[in-house]
Amino acid sequence: MIADVETKPSRVTLHDVAAAAGVSKSTVSRILDERLPPSDNPTARRVKQVAAELGYVRDISAASLRRGKTMAIGVIVPRLTDTVMAMLYEAIAKAAARTGRVALVATTDDNIDADRVAADSLLQRGVDGLILATARDGDELPTSLSKRDVPFVLALRTDGTSLSSIGDDRLGGYLATRHLLDLGHRRIGIIAGPTFASSARLRTEGYRQALEEANVAVDPALIVESSFSIEAGADAAETLMDLPERPSAIFAVNDNTAIGALSALTNRGLSVPEDMSLVGYNDIPIVSHLPTPLTTLRVPFDQIAAAALELLEQRPEEASAKLRLVAPTLIPRKSTATPFDLG
Repeated sequence: MIADVETKPSRVTLHDVAAAAGVSKSTVSRILDERLPPSDNPTARRVKQVAAELGYVRDISAASLRRGKTMAIGVIVPRLTDTVMAMLYEAIAKAAARTGRVALVATTDDNIDADRVAADSLLQRGVDGLILATARDGDELPTSLSKRDVPFVLALRTDGTSLSSIGDDRLGGYLATRHLLDLGHRRIGIIAGPTFASSARLRTEGYRQALEEANVAVDPALIVESSFSIEAGADAAETLMDLPERPSAIFAVNDNTAIGALSALTNRGLSVPEDMSLVGYNDIPIVSHLPTPLTTLRVPFDQIAAAALELLEQRPEEASAKLRLVAPTLIPRKSTATPFDLG
């Protein structure tokens, strides 16, 4: 006697849901398609209820084969321990999910060779395109991807030629410095970040522009390059403090370096803003909860992510504009004030 073989329950299909709900298969497909705006009417509610009761699960692989796409996007960031990059990835993942896509992330520690390996690995997994937050001077990856006709977009940083979705960094640097000038500061140091990153360079350009407009000479000694880490911010602040004539304010081109600067100032027994005003950039969640809440520039990561996904659907030669700029907003808090000697 042949033993009974347990058979696996068959998968619930669109046809099953349509039959149970008393509507057409195309109607079910349209209502349950996550890429489309959600429907809210009696028919849609009935279809969703029936689908839930039957245990319908959308067959993404089959849908992908029909469209010739995997509905997956590769995202490459330097590191997820950097809150800015984590916030960007989260914004991309949420925006992708609203159109039925999934975002796969790879980290490369801001290493050019690792960027190339990560891109190849994601492409081997069949992603429909790449969003790169790792663009830097001397990076040949964008050119290589273009030659291979791989859809990609740069985010937060740009190389000046590829499709890019970034914050208006020059404007942000200008607003930060203008804020300090308006408070009465004239000797303003800047923790300028790494020159290989367009975000750091453009924020420094904004700093220079604001000083020049105010007829304040740009002192090269007040411009200290660094990485984007907390430790680098502390070291850069120490350099500024050791100047024969130290600044009365510091603009750090990202919040991590501003936090490092705050630590260094505190270790020297200096108070913010009584002894030194301090401005950061990005408005990561922690900076509003510091003992002295940090004045900073808020970057709308959700808008940058949405624009990046829109650009990813376009071919470079067809895009109306290769660069999407999203304006930051100055968020004044308690870390900036009029210089003490001005009252």
